[in-house]
Amino acid sequence: MSMIPCRLAVGLAMVLCLAMPAGAPAAEVRDAEAATHGDQAASYQVVDTYEFPGFRIIQFDLAVLSHYSYMLVSGGECLVVDPGRDIGTYLTTADQQGVKIVGVWLTHSHADFVAGHVEFARQLDVPLHISQKANAGYPHVALKENDTLELGEVVVKFLETPGHTPDSMCGLVSSKQAPDKPLVLLTGDTLFIGSVGRPDLLGENMSASTLASMMFDTWTNKLSKLPDEVKILPAHGAGSLCGAHLSDKPVSTIGEQRVSNTILQHKSRGEFIAAILEGLPEAPQYFAHNAAMNRQGPELVDWNPETLPSVAPTAELTDPAKYFVVDVRGAAEYAEGHIPNSVNIALRGRFETWTGIVVPWEAKAVVTGSDEEIREALYRLHRVGYQPQCVEFDAWKQAGLPLAKNEMITPQDLYARMQTPDSPVVVDVRLPAEWMALRIGTVVNLPLSELSKKAGKLDKTQRIVAVCNSAYRSSLAVGVFERLGFQHVGSMAGGGEAWVAAGLPVFEATAAGAGRAAAKRDIRLAERISAAELKRLMMDLPGTFQLVDIRPAEHFADYSLPGSENVDVAELLGNPAYLTGAGPLIIVSRDGSLAMMLGGILSQKTQRDIKVLYGGLEAYWSEAGPGAGAPPAAGVAAPAIAPGRPSRVPAGAPAGAPGAAPVGTPKKKSAGC
Repeated sequence: MSMIPCRLAVGLAMVLCLAMPAGAPAAEVRDAEAATHGDQAASYQVVDTYEFPGFRIIQFDLAVLSHYSYMLVSGGECLVVDPGRDIGTYLTTADQQGVKIVGVWLTHSHADFVAGHVEFARQLDVPLHISQKANAGYPHVALKENDTLELGEVVVKFLETPGHTPDSMCGLVSSKQAPDKPLVLLTGDTLFIGSVGRPDLLGENMSASTLASMMFDTWTNKLSKLPDEVKILPAHGAGSLCGAHLSDKPVSTIGEQRVSNTILQHKSRGEFIAAILEGLPEAPQYFAHNAAMNRQGPELVDWNPETLPSVAPTAELTDPAKYFVVDVRGAAEYAEGHIPNSVNIALRGRFETWTGIVVPWEAKAVVTGSDEEIREALYRLHRVGYQPQCVEFDAWKQAGLPLAKNEMITPQDLYARMQTPDSPVVVDVRLPAEWMALRIGTVVNLPLSELSKKAGKLDKTQRIVAVCNSAYRSSLAVGVFERLGFQHVGSMAGGGEAWVAAGLPVFEATAAGAGRAAAKRDIRLAERISAAELKRLMMDLPGTFQLVDIRPAEHFADYSLPGSENVDVAELLGNPAYLTGAGPLIIVSRDGSLAMMLGGILSQKTQRDIKVLYGGLEAYWSEAGPGAGAPPAAGVAAPAIAPGRPSRVPAGAPAGAPGAAPVGTPKKKSAGC
């Protein structure tokens, strides 16, 4: 039996860990929504108050957004850090504590919620602090590296920590009596407990790998130098889409993260970048709009309007091209009757986030439910920048307008139907990692966040049953299907939790318990190819494979294999074009270690043959290259072994430069199907 190379084993273990909830016992359903179904989850709750010599820090949690915010209190004064848009809780707490709010600090221009900085400025006329790199459009104090802010008996030292965004900053908190002994690091979205901030929210303005590289420098050259005992307090916890695989712990230390944060274990830049980029969930479309609002300064909100922005109940509301109706009632009520083509996003859950994922920013949104439910929905949607109109559901019924209904199928009934020749198509709308860890049978996995794009794989006339863990997401999926024209869609009552409780069989990614059906998962590994084998391929079978070189562009420009294409790590992981192709994809790097890791990741995503040059270019030039085995001198191309696929050089390289593609040669594959 061949041994798996150590680095590949590490990369493969990471992939498997991403797919399986840590510590989850067999047949346990872990619902991503479960922690946010209670009434308290929709309001700010005090997690804890952390006491230090001369100051204290109050930590707030808004569970529906996995958002932590803070009040730094000392000497009767208070600095509010990363507040939400509805600032009432902070004002009430300050009154109860007998302290005066003297300023607000934003660690960066947040994307997942609208911040409350402008609300504070209006009500209290306090200064707003943010990085000079934020290009903020509102009156503010522009912060730069090593600036300080004194508050009572405490001093905050601001550190520029780009990586999540270019303007990200952390705040190092110390007592005035010992300013050189830091006690707390307020990390914003830079360093999370168990992860780091995602670097892919700037779109075309800056590549994800560029920001991930900045994050590597931020940790290696700055944060890792802090003492182990420094406590870290982040802006988000488990469930946030500002990063992947965040812990549900609200506080940690630099020392704990040094040994337990999986991202920080990667000591080379390339592996660090790859680890950050792999497994990121798709960013909700509202993120870009919230970030812009926070940067320019959000409009002020009337949080308790006397008159609601209502629309008349007319048949026009059923037209998906004109309106996007959001029904905020529970799944059972929605199933019994709802406005045709409306989508069920219940208040008892991550209402704000799912609205931001499902409802296009430019859509003419309308909220329906009871008067009380509508008022709560409008209040909460201000947190993520939406300003919908509303119509009471009772008014719709009293107008005699049509109702759509959908079946809520019990787990026992669905299981029985799945055993028949005419069984429905069961669509699991959870994330792939949830689906792989535990599923109810051979079912289709179409994640809810991608359902509108991928539902075209299904026949609109077939009977479909949507399932998730608790019926929250599957009920939402029913409306998405309905708006797309599907005719027979139901939802499983109670979700996977009810299925397991009923004792029905499940497929698991781990060893199955008694009476359980064990899932079989085919783990595909990247195949190693030696330098001699690659040389033979280049000589004998040019054009039958795709050769990608993932080294930095400047290194690729110095020397490269004929026919190789210089590809950025983020491009290789994110572009589906590399998952398709008639021939194998061969990845090369300097010493083969990063290529081996990426090959292992890509092999889990595609049936295409993925090969990795074993030992990298160092081994190639030693075994198959010219002369004494050293790479060519800078600026000298590799000898022309075969007229394979042209290399790609950085933009701006002169025509005819070593490795340049001939005129008319495509430099990038199409996205494929």
